[in-house]
Amino acid sequence: MTDLTGSENLDEQPEDAAESPDSEPAPSHALDITFDEQFYPARPRPLRPTARRREHIAGQPPFQADGRNKVYIEWLRNQSMLGDADVLARQLSGQASMWQNPYAFPNPRAAVEKASVWFTAYPLSFITKPEQSFLAALGDRGMWEAFQRIGIKAIHTGPVKRAGGLDGWKHTPSIDGHFDRISMAIDPSFGTVEEFRAMCEAAQAHGGTIIDDIVPGHTGKGADFRLAEMNYRDYPGIYHMIDIPEADWHLLPDVPEGEDSVNIDARTESALQEAGYIIGQLQRVIFYEPGVKETNWSATRPVYDTTGMLRRWVYLHYFKSGQPSINWLDPTFAGIRLVMGDALHSLVDLGTGALRLDANGFLGVEKSAEESPAWSEGHPLSEAANQLLGGMVRKVGGFTFQELNLSIDDIRATSERGPDLSYDFVTRPAYHHALVTADTHFLRLTLRLAMDAGVDQASLVHALQNHDELTYELVHFTTKHRDDVFELGGLSMTGLEVADKIQNDLRKGITGQAAPYNLLFTTNGIACTTASVITAVLGIKDLPAITAEQKRQVRDVHLLLAMYNALQPGVFALSGWDLCGVLPLERDQVSELVGKGDTRWINRGRHDLMGNATAGESADAALPKGQNLYATLPEQLMDEHSFASQLARILKVREDLGIARSELIDVPDVSHRGLLVMVHRLPSGQLQITVLNFSPEDVAGSVNSPLIPNDEAITDAFSGEKIGTVDDLHSFYISLPPFTGTALLVGSVEGG
Repeated sequence: MTDLTGSENLDEQPEDAAESPDSEPAPSHALDITFDEQFYPARPRPLRPTARRREHIAGQPPFQADGRNKVYIEWLRNQSMLGDADVLARQLSGQASMWQNPYAFPNPRAAVEKASVWFTAYPLSFITKPEQSFLAALGDRGMWEAFQRIGIKAIHTGPVKRAGGLDGWKHTPSIDGHFDRISMAIDPSFGTVEEFRAMCEAAQAHGGTIIDDIVPGHTGKGADFRLAEMNYRDYPGIYHMIDIPEADWHLLPDVPEGEDSVNIDARTESALQEAGYIIGQLQRVIFYEPGVKETNWSATRPVYDTTGMLRRWVYLHYFKSGQPSINWLDPTFAGIRLVMGDALHSLVDLGTGALRLDANGFLGVEKSAEESPAWSEGHPLSEAANQLLGGMVRKVGGFTFQELNLSIDDIRATSERGPDLSYDFVTRPAYHHALVTADTHFLRLTLRLAMDAGVDQASLVHALQNHDELTYELVHFTTKHRDDVFELGGLSMTGLEVADKIQNDLRKGITGQAAPYNLLFTTNGIACTTASVITAVLGIKDLPAITAEQKRQVRDVHLLLAMYNALQPGVFALSGWDLCGVLPLERDQVSELVGKGDTRWINRGRHDLMGNATAGESADAALPKGQNLYATLPEQLMDEHSFASQLARILKVREDLGIARSELIDVPDVSHRGLLVMVHRLPSGQLQITVLNFSPEDVAGSVNSPLIPNDEAITDAFSGEKIGTVDDLHSFYISLPPFTGTALLVGSVEGG
């Protein structure tokens, strides 16, 4: 059979054919050790398992798309993720290579050692050569050579597998940036599976790795969901789906013409709960919109199953109606099998080294006491699911990270058993606040809170810009700790008051009259680029008229923010918008995209990393090209004063000293409010001190920490020059120009 898209997919064997005694196990191949050898000196080098998903070329047979049509059922089954997952599992099960890696506990330092500097890509914004695919561009050897010179060791691709849904034989487009996955096949709009594998090989050849995405919380309405609607085998077990008997269809709303489902209102939700069908209201309704999404439940239209019986279902979706939620505790364990298969496909078939877990905090739901919303967030099942996912990925030599905006406590809790790394939503808004106010008090507060809670900074992904907004929800202060009292700037404030102040400072400093080119995004944060945060702080309002001197000022502040994120333990992540110094698009340029309130499109302008743009190349592009303050990477790397060249110097010091794998041991008080001091213990045992000046003025003062030994020399890690000696009060003197920073060593550089 042939696939509707022409993309490679499943073979034509029935599911049970994989159990044939004549089938041969997939070979195992050697893989570099992915854990710290000093802890496991006696263990053998692990083997990299391999497996391939089913492949076939499919097309549209001229038959009715109906559950009573066996041809249609087989067509769907051959495209389903669960079918692929079963084939992959049977190839890997029983292989010795599946037992060669430790997997019980997260190992952030092993993950950081494998890839400590990431480039986060965004397909719609990445300018390629004419006729070149996104994946082929990410596998370009010239780009990887440039990345290697800078110090970038991984690319996070974002989701590139087919997403959206199926309406009969027809594919429908993604409704959520390809996070509504329906297949393990690569979406042809991004490239081919061969180009994906070539990208992984290019990364490996340059000492790097590729980070893919999986979505453990939901799928799109693809083959798996359609088979579930038809009650085919154990496919309904993938989802939170409840079969409503025809006698109670009167409880369900009618589905509008041309739609396959309809969101139920709160009254219907209550009626179905009283009838014993669903657990009812959840803790919150994400993407709430009257008349569109008023609850987290939707009802399907009548659908014929494989026996000819009409069925209607009510299904759960945390997000949009086209993203049915996966059931992690169904007796068939079909949902778990699907997600695990998707993860293994990326790692052992395509060749990636790590996975981002999307929306992995919403994997458990449970009925609560009467009149109370169902337990749907912070559920132990989510923790258990994350442990399973993290363990399975570690078992085959990879690592995982999560991008959940959690409280500091929850980040600490998830780090014990789940993903290896978490996105740094703790200090990300805080370092922006330090820049906007020239005051590091809040930044020092967040760093200390994380230390006190036991959060290892090496387990965090510290980022500049990505495709989302500058998030300032400050969940730690607005949820669990909203009534706790904190000291900020000499004042005692509740968590809620702290969050309100920080958010107001950011809104006032980088939006409105200060910077009309930056826009609010709902209540989550601010749509902007790193460069436009900086232009706002520098008082630059007319972006098209920005001068050469102002560009140099932006570059210098940009490097300061890079130093904050890079000269501390953990992963440092940046994007093409950072490497090119991209400014926001004007609202009129993306008026249709922002028309429904998603202002983030202004911070997603296209950028030309490698000089691929040609005259008129963006005429048919989904997004306009943004205003780039910096040259292409090849040009920047020929200029020692460029952003990329100076970033390379910062990352070389980071790599040489092992700062990414160090331990944050002190965030001392400072003699000037614009200063930040972080004291780290390097893997060698030597102390390293990061000192940053977030203010627009020269700063001179003393650095003091009881952890710094007396009489030790203080050496600049960049120049190797001695700048002072620690006195009897455990302090030393330093001066820094505006918006600059440095990495210091206690002792000589040679001692590191």
